[in-house]
Amino acid sequence: MSTTSTPDRMTRLLALIPYLTARPGGVRVQEAARDFGVTERQLRSDLELLWMCGLPGHGPGDLIDLSFEGDRVHVTFPAGMERPLRLTTDEAVALVVALKTLLELPGLAEREAVSRALAKVSAAAGHAAEVTPVTVSVDAREETLAVVRDALQRTRALHLHYYVPTRDERTERTVDPMRLLLVDGRWYLEAWCRRVEGVRLFRLDRVDDVAVLDEPAAPPPEAHERDVEAGVYQPEPGSPAVRLRLSRRSRWVAEYYPVDSVAPVDDPPGGLAVTVRTADLAWARRLVASLGGDALVDEPAGLAEQVAADARAALARYGIDAPGSTTG
Repeated sequence: MSTTSTPDRMTRLLALIPYLTARPGGVRVQEAARDFGVTERQLRSDLELLWMCGLPGHGPGDLIDLSFEGDRVHVTFPAGMERPLRLTTDEAVALVVALKTLLELPGLAEREAVSRALAKVSAAAGHAAEVTPVTVSVDAREETLAVVRDALQRTRALHLHYYVPTRDERTERTVDPMRLLLVDGRWYLEAWCRRVEGVRLFRLDRVDDVAVLDEPAAPPPEAHERDVEAGVYQPEPGSPAVRLRLSRRSRWVAEYYPVDSVAPVDDPPGGLAVTVRTADLAWARRLVASLGGDALVDEPAGLAEQVAADARAALARYGIDAPGSTTG
């Protein structure tokens, strides 16, 4: 027997604790090694690794605990891993359908790996995987990615309907694709935008509609790929900084909109302090108003005063006095 690969070892580690838990009196290391098809040395190495695994906190009472008595081993604390990892029929079928859908996407980089995963899940699911053909709705972002890849491969221009969050505006434009970028788990198209006559980055999850045109993509000589080492968001010089404090419920703003900085704060509890740069303070004013009290403006002072005035006016329409105000 030989040492197995990392994926095989991970599978074995996940199965070892339920295996040992099912034998409260313990099991001989030689017997466990035989059951898992590895050497005793490999099994002891696995058990030593399990001692460093467990629940978040990684302190006493969090990590998996094992006890050895002679050549026998048993679990004294399983850290919640009592049951073997198994897929239900519904989970297996859903995974098979998802993998089959993924294989149909053009330009898939890891097609062989997906095919192997599909074969393993299908074999494990048995007859349950032999489902009646179903209509699968592919995620819109995957459809957009497939269309953009097709345009790049065929060197064709694209027509986009694109949402610009910092202006709260939906735009329509024709672009000459240059490359695709995957940054922090998000896909971006870098292209020459004919509307603004400059290179722009388009986040694919903000593309409402995209179509490949018959005309060839022809970025001009002055179109150069952007250096994204410092991040994809590079605000225009002179754009004012808007500093907001977001409540726990509005933390999504820091992920959806481009921000300069993010830091946790205690006031409000579980909140975030973020800095957004935008030349359109009216957009920032609308954003804060739309969050319904889940965002506070720290800077600029003029924007904070406008937002406070908006809040007082809204309360007045309902006959409610703003905190700290007096009525005549």
